[in-house]
Amino acid sequence: MSVMDHDQQPRSGGMGRFLAIGAAAIAVLAAAYFGVTMMMTREAKPEPAPAARAEPAPAPPAATPAEPEKPAETPAARRPRPRKEEPPAPEPAAPPPAGPTLIVESDVPGASVFIDRKFVGTTPLRTTEVTGGPHQLNASVTGEEGLAQTIEIAGTGETAITLKFKDVRLDAAVAVVHKHGIGSCEGRLVATTDGLRYDTANKKDAFSIGFGQLESFEIDYLKKELKVKQKGGKSWNFTDKSDNADKLFVFHRDVTKAREKLAAQGK
Repeated sequence: MSVMDHDQQPRSGGMGRFLAIGAAAIAVLAAAYFGVTMMMTREAKPEPAPAARAEPAPAPPAATPAEPEKPAETPAARRPRPRKEEPPAPEPAAPPPAGPTLIVESDVPGASVFIDRKFVGTTPLRTTEVTGGPHQLNASVTGEEGLAQTIEIAGTGETAITLKFKDVRLDAAVAVVHKHGIGSCEGRLVATTDGLRYDTANKKDAFSIGFGQLESFEIDYLKKELKVKQKGGKSWNFTDKSDNADKLFVFHRDVTKAREKLAAQGK
């Protein structure tokens, strides 16, 4: 063997070991690479999604009962049915009765009204300051004769009174003695709007005449004598048993006022 061949053998053996080590390293790297790749593949593989929870199926809707078929309308069924009468509504309770109320009217407004001498107002008047039962009413107004009368006020509700100042009222009477030429007779002299009347038991002296038939109607207070004379006829002289002529005077005054009012009204 030559020197050159001896030198080449060691070099061939070293190269082989180098190649063997290189191959082993490559194998290790390849195995490592393959392992890492497998791990990455397993990590990258998606996990299966959890199974969805099954929701209960909704219950089917309840079946609606079918409406019964309506029978065909007959002519009798088409007629309007009578309306059912509703029971009558109960009547409201009656209010309690109102207390006594006095209403006073007058043909001359502004008349002062007194009940049992207590002033209650002027006409036209409506007052509840009264009580039921009989009462004395007095009324007066300027230019007219006063009025006085007894009234009955109802215990409940309204009592209406109308005062007529312009009406002529006359109801007067006085006990008298009729003086004759010889002797006398007693009786009662009465005056109304119809005239004068003398009532006596002596029928020959009794008379009744209208105011239009009077020629004179005079009073002599000092002589205590009332003289009545008929137009174109008989005359009567009256007195009374009093000590004065007051009663004759009042009778004459009332009759004279009434005659004047009647004359103003053309009566």
